[in-house]
Amino acid sequence: MSGFGDQERERIRNQLRETGKELFAQYGLDKTTISELTDAVGIANGTFYRFYDSKERLYFEILREEGERFAREIIAESFEAEEDPEDAIVAFLTRLCELMETNPLFHQLIVDDDFRRLTEQFTDEEMEAEAEESLSYLAPYIEQWQSEGRLRDGDTKVLAGVLGAAKFLPYHKEDYHDDEFYEDVRDAFIETLAAGLVQRADVQTEEVDES
Repeated sequence: MSGFGDQERERIRNQLRETGKELFAQYGLDKTTISELTDAVGIANGTFYRFYDSKERLYFEILREEGERFAREIIAESFEAEEDPEDAIVAFLTRLCELMETNPLFHQLIVDDDFRRLTEQFTDEEMEAEAEESLSYLAPYIEQWQSEGRLRDGDTKVLAGVLGAAKFLPYHKEDYHDDEFYEDVRDAFIETLAAGLVQRADVQTEEVDES
C-alpha cells in the first residue's frame, strides 16, 4: 500500500478497528459514518478505502475478532469448566445470552438488526465460512458427548445451530415489558433446552428394560 510504511499501516488499521468498535457499539452500523471513523484516526475519507472496501467490512472484521475472544472465554467458563453436559450447556447458554444483553457491540448486532444488514452485504460462501468457524468451537464437545452417549444423536451442525439460536432470545426482551419476567423466561428456556439435549444413563437404562 503506497504512501504508508508497514508500521503506519498497522497503526491506522488498529485505530480504525478500535474507533469502529466504539462507534458501532454506540450508534450501530447505519448511523456510523465513514467521516466519523476517519476523523478519529486522522486520515481522509478516501484513505479509508485503502484499508477496507466498506464500513461493513470493518464491522465484520471487528465482530470476528470480538467473537473469537468471547467464544474462547465462554467455552472456558462452560464446556471446559463443567463435567456434566447439562450443566455445561446451561452455563454456555446463560453466558451467551448475557453477552448479547450487556455487550453494546453485540447488542447492536442482534437487537438493532445490524446482523441483517451485514448478511445482505456478504456472499453466501462468506456467511457459510463464518458459520463453519462458529461450529468449530462447539463441534468437539458435541461429538465427544455423543460418542459417550451423553448427548442426543443428531447432526453436529444442527445441534450447534440449536445452541447458537439462543443468542437471538435477547432480541425479544422488550416484548416482555418486565425484566424479571424476561429473565425467568430466559432461564426456563435455557434449562429446558439443555435438558432436552442430554441423555441420562438412568433414562437409557429404563428404555433398555422396557424393550
